[in-house]
Amino acid sequence: MTGTSADVPRLAQARGLTDADAARRLTEYGPNEVGRQPRIPLRSRVVAQLRDPLIMVLLAAVVLTVATGDHADAVVIALVIVVNTTVGVIQEVRADNAVAALSAMTAPTARVLRGGAEREVPSTAVVPGDVLLLGEGDIVPADADLAQASALLVDESALTGESVPVDKDPRAAGPDATRLRAGTVVVRGRAVATVTATGADSALGRIAALLHPRTELTPMQRRLAGLGRVLALVTVALCLVVFGLGLVRGQSLEIMAVTAISLVVAAVPESLPAVVTLGLALGARRMAARHAVVRRLPAVETLGSVTMLATDKTGTLTEGRMVVERVWTPEGTATFTGTGYEPVGTVLADPAAGPAVQALLRAAMLCNDASLRPPGDSEDDNRWTALGDPTEAALLSAAAKAGCDREELLSALPRVGEAPFDSLRKRMSTWHRSSSGQIEVCLKGAPEAVLDSALLEESPEALERARREADRLSAEGFRVLAMASAVRDGPPAGNEDAESGLRLLGLAAISDPPKDSAAATVAACRRAGITPVLITGDHPATARAVAARVGVLSPEGDGAVVSGRELAAGQVPDLTRVRVFARTTPQQKLDIVQAWRARGAVTAMTGDGVNDGPALRQADIGVAMGRRGTEVARQAADLVLIDDELSTVVSAVEEGRRVYDNIRRFLLYALAGGAAEILVMLFGPLLGLALPLLAGQILWINLLTHGLTGVAMGAEPVSPNAMRRPPRPPRQHVLGDGLWQRVLRLAALVTAASLAAGLWMRHSGQPWQTTLFLALLVAQLGVVLGLRERLFTRENPFLPAAVLASVALGAAAVYLPFLQTVLKTSPPSWAGLTAALGAGAAGFCAARVESRAARTDSERGQR
Repeated sequence: MTGTSADVPRLAQARGLTDADAARRLTEYGPNEVGRQPRIPLRSRVVAQLRDPLIMVLLAAVVLTVATGDHADAVVIALVIVVNTTVGVIQEVRADNAVAALSAMTAPTARVLRGGAEREVPSTAVVPGDVLLLGEGDIVPADADLAQASALLVDESALTGESVPVDKDPRAAGPDATRLRAGTVVVRGRAVATVTATGADSALGRIAALLHPRTELTPMQRRLAGLGRVLALVTVALCLVVFGLGLVRGQSLEIMAVTAISLVVAAVPESLPAVVTLGLALGARRMAARHAVVRRLPAVETLGSVTMLATDKTGTLTEGRMVVERVWTPEGTATFTGTGYEPVGTVLADPAAGPAVQALLRAAMLCNDASLRPPGDSEDDNRWTALGDPTEAALLSAAAKAGCDREELLSALPRVGEAPFDSLRKRMSTWHRSSSGQIEVCLKGAPEAVLDSALLEESPEALERARREADRLSAEGFRVLAMASAVRDGPPAGNEDAESGLRLLGLAAISDPPKDSAAATVAACRRAGITPVLITGDHPATARAVAARVGVLSPEGDGAVVSGRELAAGQVPDLTRVRVFARTTPQQKLDIVQAWRARGAVTAMTGDGVNDGPALRQADIGVAMGRRGTEVARQAADLVLIDDELSTVVSAVEEGRRVYDNIRRFLLYALAGGAAEILVMLFGPLLGLALPLLAGQILWINLLTHGLTGVAMGAEPVSPNAMRRPPRPPRQHVLGDGLWQRVLRLAALVTAASLAAGLWMRHSGQPWQTTLFLALLVAQLGVVLGLRERLFTRENPFLPAAVLASVALGAAAVYLPFLQTVLKTSPPSWAGLTAALGAGAAGFCAARVESRAARTDSERGQR
């Protein structure tokens, strides 16, 4: 959609463009063009997919199969290429919507003063110099400086990661307290502000500049790309050797050319992309059942490679909702149970502290402007939510747990006056008239603003004791509020009169507590060899407390917590040695992820805010929260957790390891079979078998072993030990960890068993080529069954069914007249069948021995 002519000068002014450039951007992107990247043509996306080395090998295989007249194999391989290319293009298109989501984060409309009159305009029409009028619930459409504010409280969590809304006041010291940023939300109060930056120049636009498209391959794609190159070179070289030896022995040029081409096709595991796609698709389906949506299929496997998990705090490790956990009074303490804002839980108070705790919570409920909204009927609205300041909502929930009824309380003590909260005073007070005519004054605020002898009639010793307790709670990561009250005979003369001569009621310790599953999830990551790192925009003390409670740091909180200020000053030489980062900016999150990747780690990053978007995109895999996450985070991520549970990531890691194990299992099977076919053609003539197999026979074996049977291996269930072993080294080749040696051993045994069957029939004067054909086929099918982790599992019935189908098609090749003519086979004797079955048994036993040895090596490595 294009903009109107009236949009051109406004856009030119907002972006600092000429009218011509503004008109061009409107034509290309439409009026909401902030941060948009040029659209990539479909042709370019398809070409990029086809440049994958393994796909290029398959393209060559299509040409070769067409040259040999094997059109059925050519169609199958071409279909694999089309499906994988289509899936890859669709994934890219969906992932590239991340920057466009930044536009959706801005307010659709904004109220501005123009020409002395209030107007409502599209947020994209706001320009520097406009005067914004903001109220509760408004999304700030642009960066702006405050001119006026009344009890203004702004939620900046999407940009900064700060879990608590921030007070804004034009009279406050420091630019942060007087500046509003695009994409933040007004939680309470009203404001008038002057726009200073829009679009790409705003806070949201600067994050868009960091949100570069991911151009690097995933670990699996890198491994398979390298494998494709190696396979192409080795296979062509060996087949040229077979071609040359055949000519030396006097075979015709045409026969040996067709045979060599057939060997090339047979040796290349053309089912590998299908195995990968099936494994990833099944993993994605399983993860969807566990409330995780996969946006890019390769992300499933990448999770299995993860060595470092960088996690956000608010809403990821924690509930994302403020809760009163403790209350301190001069008479004793109390702790609270329950989750979120739901007014259900238990108050566990010291025997002598019960009345004092009740008095404090009663005052907190009176001196409160928030409210609690009960859950709705929909599945997405099944929790209690806060309306207003989350800290005040937490106090309401705590008071309700203690038995306070707000309606009854306000009915008995209606509010008759107040001194509202502001960022300079850091406290608020309300006064209420009782039925007897007396006035009860209730006050709450920051400890440093309340624990003052000018306000409280308390001894210096009592005030010092309260200050020490407040400091202790703050050091543990709590947000602390102090409460006080007094009863007067008449209304106070003013704020100063109301806020004097008060009695200290105590302190409330409020936090965003860790989720119940967080500690177990972190422990599971450690068992799986994954290093957890906490990166948050919150306060260092809060970050340390949460990290200690969930196990990122030791329970004593030992270990450095590095702040964004220290990072900016260059005081941290090695970012990979730190486990907790606090007060970080989007650029610093990006730097942390890049430092780990430069070290060779495979990184996963979780987050939910706009500020997490660049790091989510930069990490090898980005994981976004689906319920509370911003659209920017969801679009930038590879995996979206619908239930916002970090434990789902552990399940996803298990799925990733299952996929990779199945890929390696398939490679062992397919490469051993392909190598055996080449070795049979190499050594058969040396043993007197002039042309061991014909081109059609080679391709028929390839079709039955690399077709449904090979693809079925991608659905094998997860290994029981998958999450009790460390992740594979990031730079390990896909054939590493002894796999290529196992390929050679299995290939040698399959070759020996097959040639032995053929030689036996030759010495017996029977048709040996048909027996060799069957022996080579059955031996490979024996290998595929022997490689199963759990031999008799029912979780993947497709594999034994595919093996039976391949056996039936192999029998058809030697018994059906049409196939006998095409493949030049004949019905084998009972001795020939026995020899072929013996080769199959040998392949099965060899595969079982290799599987057991591999499991033993893995268990030894774990110890």
